Amino acid sequence: MTSNPTPESALEAMLRGAPPGPLVVLSSGGLDSTCLLHVAATSASARARGLRALHLDHGLHPDSVHWAAHVARLAEALSVPLAIERIEVDRDDPDGLEAAARKARYARVREVLSPGALALAAHHADDQAETLLLRLLRASGTPALAAMRPLRRLGAGWLARPWLLVPRAALLAHAQAHALAWIEDPSNANPAHDRNRLRHEVLSRLDQRWPGAAVQLARSAAHLRGTALIEGETMQRTLARCRGLDPATLDLVALESLPPHDLSMVLKRWLSSLGLPAPRASTLARVRSELISCASDATPRLRWPGAELRRHRGLLYALAPMAAMPSGIELDWDGLAPLELPAGAGVLSLTPPRALALQVRFRAGGERMRMSPGQGERPVKHLLQELGVPPWRREQVPLLHRDGRLVALGDLARTPAFAHELAELGTALAWRQADPVESAAGRSAHAR
Repeated sequence: MTSNPTPESALEAMLRGAPPGPLVVLSSGGLDSTCLLHVAATSASARARGLRALHLDHGLHPDSVHWAAHVARLAEALSVPLAIERIEVDRDDPDGLEAAARKARYARVREVLSPGALALAAHHADDQAETLLLRLLRASGTPALAAMRPLRRLGAGWLARPWLLVPRAALLAHAQAHALAWIEDPSNANPAHDRNRLRHEVLSRLDQRWPGAAVQLARSAAHLRGTALIEGETMQRTLARCRGLDPATLDLVALESLPPHDLSMVLKRWLSSLGLPAPRASTLARVRSELISCASDATPRLRWPGAELRRHRGLLYALAPMAAMPSGIELDWDGLAPLELPAGAGVLSLTPPRALALQVRFRAGGERMRMSPGQGERPVKHLLQELGVPPWRREQVPLLHRDGRLVALGDLARTPAFAHELAELGTALAWRQADPVESAAGRSAHAR
């Protein structure tokens, strides 16, 4: 059987393979992080990287001030510079207080990490085993079963976990051998938390029957991480084959040929690349029946918090929830400055700017526009269909009027007379749509 690394050897191995940035030990004052700070402080290679420590006070326990003081005494005794910061936790987070505290911690660490710096966390093999078991119980796929990664990006720096194959018993032995004092967080004994129940009622029994079970489970997570990398590369190639010219679309025929597991993996990878949240597994399972295999002329929609999927003309579209266009809007536009449209409908501009008296409205139904000299007016509804504008975007198309007549549908179509007038003025009309996917991810709008 492979021998387990010691706390010291595991840290040194991580330092040799990790990016060469300064080190920040995340220290709560508990057994695990106390040992990590002590081991790092006695490592010449860690000291050479400008070792320091960070304690984040959640303020969730009445003794949290004393915990901060304990970490300060430890850091002073080890001659390690320490920063103590108070962070705010959303007590109304729907995922619970524990998850809210974790989000707040990582958000603050992300903010304070300098470019290339490594934040060292003391997660160990028992933590990894608990994470793996929790994800197995949630029927997670291979990437999730790889559990915690030993090194991942965090803001401008990295989050490093050198002890994922080191059992907690080794940390306890280290602390006792060096007479280290630590804090016991009473919340770690609360059986209401799933992780605590696994730790005290499941893993302890597994270890009694199969000594070293936690480390073996952690090793399995490491093996799955390699499998997940291979699977990820395969799914990335599959996603590339399915993707349309617009990155926010997938070809329905290509998707229909995928087996269920591959379809779910491609959809999750696609949504992640767009900055959209993935749905629950039960929602993903509905994509084939409700969106891919339905009638070709159907216009279904599958929604979940933060995102939705729609189909149109052989393509599956991913978008963030779109704001409804208020009724009865009419805007005056002189053409001399860009006009920002309501409800995320984008921006109209003339390049170069020219003085034009225009009115901008949005569809209410029954609009018509003349497309060719000597021919009658045609319904705007039919024109937008012919232009391939998806149904959910049609209400956002700005309808430009001049002297009371409809002369342009954004920059998608215009009457011959208006096109001639723009040419005479030496200007071009542009409608820059706000991409609903990019808007949701906080990125800038891009041209259609």
